[in-house]
Amino acid sequence: MALWSGRFSKDPDQLVLEYDACIGVGERMAEQDIRGSLAHARMLGEQGIIPKADAEAIVKGLEGILEDVRAGKVSWSVDAEDIHMNVETLLTERIGEAGKRLHTGRSRNDQVALDNHMITMDQCRKTVSLLKELIALLLDTAKQHVNTPMPGYTHLQHAQPVTLAHHLMAYVQMFLRDAKRFAFTFEMADEMPLGSGALAATTYPLDRERVADLLGFSCITENSLDGVSSRDYFLDYIYAASCCMMHLSRFCEELVLWNSSEFRFVEMDDAFATGSSIMPQKKNPDIAELMRGKTGRVYGDLMALLTVMKGLPLSYNKDMQEDKERFWDAADTLNQSLAVFAAMFATLTFRTDVMHKSSLDGFANATDCADYLVRHGVAFRDAHRIVGELVAYCLDTGKSLDQLTLEEYLRFDPAFGDDIYGAISLETCVGARNVPGGPAPEAVEAAIASAEKKLAAL
Repeated sequence: MALWSGRFSKDPDQLVLEYDACIGVGERMAEQDIRGSLAHARMLGEQGIIPKADAEAIVKGLEGILEDVRAGKVSWSVDAEDIHMNVETLLTERIGEAGKRLHTGRSRNDQVALDNHMITMDQCRKTVSLLKELIALLLDTAKQHVNTPMPGYTHLQHAQPVTLAHHLMAYVQMFLRDAKRFAFTFEMADEMPLGSGALAATTYPLDRERVADLLGFSCITENSLDGVSSRDYFLDYIYAASCCMMHLSRFCEELVLWNSSEFRFVEMDDAFATGSSIMPQKKNPDIAELMRGKTGRVYGDLMALLTVMKGLPLSYNKDMQEDKERFWDAADTLNQSLAVFAAMFATLTFRTDVMHKSSLDGFANATDCADYLVRHGVAFRDAHRIVGELVAYCLDTGKSLDQLTLEEYLRFDPAFGDDIYGAISLETCVGARNVPGGPAPEAVEAAIASAEKKLAAL
């Protein structure tokens, strides 16, 4: 018999029970639900809303249930509908009539809202911890490759030379922004909604600030309608997760390219690759590819919850029961992806010799060649044309710019001299870009130091 069955003349149809049941996903927040009930019970006793002896019995009973939950000794019942009813039913079975007083002054609407806020904050902590581990790994790798040249790309075409460290630091910046987004989400969730009731608060003299303090919230929600009907914090988390997965996906796309026979910039560790059922030579970067695919899954979670929420009137509606599956799917997918990506990245072998050769073969130093002419009095537009003709000549002759003789250079413009070779060396090309945010070793080292400070502050 449902705890709310007094007004009804018959039990719900079995199909309805199965369709409505949410204990499968709800049991994942059993600990948060019990912690919230412990704080609520203590406050009820302190306020004299229920007898102190009953409050003490409830607290003792809930602590026992929490201990059993953590030990995996509790079986949840679909017949009890959700995690909240399961806990209350189990409590009453264990301590008797006092257990029926636990729900005084609250509704499942504000109870589930409290649980949601708490799991959001807990997952933000977990995700930021994983991000910090990944960022630290990228920083350590960048330190080793401050002087490792590689091609920089636009339109997936060789553009200008950078360093591997500079390239990795671009992702460090992305992941630092992701950590900020989860910090913002934590802040948005850090409001205690219990006391909002079903929608219009309660007539009981609840001490909401006391409950917030017991649970570690910094403040309480200030509108009971919003307190039970908002899922912005879930959406904030899934949006932040979508951005983070997008960054992981971009990185994975590059690793897939770099691992190909055409690039050969990296070698995937065997533990993070798979083979073919028919082609014995294959070593496929399946894990990086799968992560790209899972990004679409998290995007779907965001769009699903946005769509659920878009047309709901205030305050609570049953549609919102769909929120937790979307939240947990996004959180689980992201957190697992962060852990797997870090492990995969840590085992990569970088082919720095191939990166160096590719930087020269792809004319990444062409812009510097044009800048050389400008410094020798040639107008930039003319210099641009001259170097373009030089590149075309190199393509015809199978040479790179550093392989041309001075005689060949002089055929295109008399401003060229012996110093052209130093001007277009990769070390010069990269080192000359010594502006904040640039690829020069000094600039990258400064960026690493700055990122380490930001990481320490997370």
